[in-house]
Amino acid sequence: MVWSRLAIAATSFFLSVAANSAAACEDIAHAGAKYTVCSFDLHSDSIRIFDRDPLTGQFFGSFANLSSSLWSRGLYTTFAMNGGMYHRNLSPVGLYVEYGRELKGISTGFGWGNFHLKPNGVFYLTGDKAGVLETDAYIKSGIKPDFATQSGPMLLIDGAIHPRFLPESDSLNRRNGVGVSDDGKVHFVIVDAMVRFYDFATLFRDKLNVKNALYLDGSISSVEIPERNRRDDHSPLGPIIAVVEKMP
Repeated sequence: MVWSRLAIAATSFFLSVAANSAAACEDIAHAGAKYTVCSFDLHSDSIRIFDRDPLTGQFFGSFANLSSSLWSRGLYTTFAMNGGMYHRNLSPVGLYVEYGRELKGISTGFGWGNFHLKPNGVFYLTGDKAGVLETDAYIKSGIKPDFATQSGPMLLIDGAIHPRFLPESDSLNRRNGVGVSDDGKVHFVIVDAMVRFYDFATLFRDKLNVKNALYLDGSISSVEIPERNRRDDHSPLGPIIAVVEKMP
């Protein structure tokens, strides 16, 4: 009887996780590619950003390691996505804020790679609000976030496509990104096909009603969606954005 009750409880728990994820994620066709879009509302969903275990100080590096750490604290994820660029030691390249603590300062310098394809930007969470801002605008705003991660380039800036993106570019790659629509919903997007920056940006603009969107990464783009039995394994990963719930 005990094992039977445990089995029923476990089944109910995972069905609950599946229901939450199912409502959040959908497939959207756009510009010849299929995108997975997962959307959340901070009034009902707890979005967090993680990069290392608070007990060991070790970078998580994968969804599995993050899940194990959260599970030990009575938490679980209904969604997770890699959340910004990182160095070889898995530390963030740019701004990183976790639970109100700035663990890495904002980057305004120049360099190589997509992160430095200016303008880059910041995805931030504060209270029940989320946003994406170009880096200079973020600095000027004076926002003190609960969580934040810096990446780049920006995909959309105030509704305009990044000026360096070309509609006929031959630079194709896997991509993932984040944007916040006018109704406050946070949209995480990943595409498994090889797409150009321009088409990726128009997905946020034309399908999701987003004015500011941020590129998170390319070839290592990864997502965990329990309802779909999907856990990409493109580790090691740097910062991880996750939707977190307490165990029932």
